[in-house]
Amino acid sequence: MKKFLIISGLLLLVPTLSFADETTGQAAQVVQATSAVNPLTVAQNIMFENCTKIFSVNQEKLFYLTLASISANRFNIDEIQSANGYIIFSANKNKYLASIAKVDKSNAILKITPCNNIYNFPPGIITNTFKYIDLNLTAKI
Repeated sequence: MKKFLIISGLLLLVPTLSFADETTGQAAQVVQATSAVNPLTVAQNIMFENCTKIFSVNQEKLFYLTLASISANRFNIDEIQSANGYIIFSANKNKYLASIAKVDKSNAILKITPCNNIYNFPPGIITNTFKYIDLNLTAKI
């Protein structure tokens, strides 16, 4: 009787082990697919033209939207100068300068540049900031 239980247990266990191997192989493929490198987080050479954008809001609102965007992206704010319209923040172990200037009555420009003048950094820092501002242009401050 013991032999019968051991043999039947092994026969039931063998298909389970092979099924476990198949699911493990599939899980490994899923992990590889999701761990693909995101191009927004890899350091790249950024053109200066991509660091500036004109928004159809006044200078004051753009300043507050930029401040909110930096905070929402969980970058560390190092210095705020509202009179001159600039924010210095840290992201990815580098410091960046976000400067806001008036273009005309209803437009303002935002320029985000690295403080060390090395334009090899992840483009997600700029694109995520610009996207947040674009999404919240109509929000009340």
